[in-house]
Amino acid sequence: MARINLLPWRAERRRLRQKEFMAMLGAAAIAAVVVSFLIWMFYNGQIDGQNERNEYLRQQITQVDAKIEEIKQLDLKKQKLLARKDVIEKLQANRSQMVHLFDSLVRTIPDGVTLTSIQQDGEQLTLKGRSQSNARVSTYMRNLESSGWMTSPELSVIEARGDNKGLPYEFDLQVKLANPNAPVDTNGDGVPDAPAPVATPVASTAALPPAATTAAAPAAPAPATTAAPATGAAP
Repeated sequence: MARINLLPWRAERRRLRQKEFMAMLGAAAIAAVVVSFLIWMFYNGQIDGQNERNEYLRQQITQVDAKIEEIKQLDLKKQKLLARKDVIEKLQANRSQMVHLFDSLVRTIPDGVTLTSIQQDGEQLTLKGRSQSNARVSTYMRNLESSGWMTSPELSVIEARGDNKGLPYEFDLQVKLANPNAPVDTNGDGVPDAPAPVATPVASTAALPPAATTAAAPAAPAPATTAAPATGAAP
């Protein structure tokens, strides 16, 4: 006996397909969410790692800046120490210069000249005083130039001033300090010149006069002479 299916099979198949579609759609949505979460986790980890590296670099930069500041402070201390060292070396080098300077000031003052003020500014010395005449000041300047410890005297003011009849002229002059024992730098390169070699004289017999060469020769022995017998007087 033949059986006839009278149920709505098309509607049942459509419902099954819709269910399968919804299941596939849900699975695709879940997969998309999972993939998106994984991508978000990956890039979030990359950002966190970069932020950690940036923070490490900032800390290192801060430490380097602190070291640079410390180095600057050390450089300042070094410059101060070098400046003190230079001052001490100059004082050691010029320790005897003041003694020679005052000795030269005493020795170079001629009669009729007296000093009232001495002022030093670096390598320049300002001398103020009174004199009997202009000629006395000229003599004083020549003495300063020839002293060796002072050079380049320049007269700035000389005029009759005051009520001192014995020393009517008042003068101001400047001189530059010098050290005759200091090494000379002629080419200006900052390096002292080497001392000139001392030539040793070579003795030459050709330059000697004939008398000197004759005197240099050994003397010949004198010939022996026999003494004659003494003869007595006849009785």
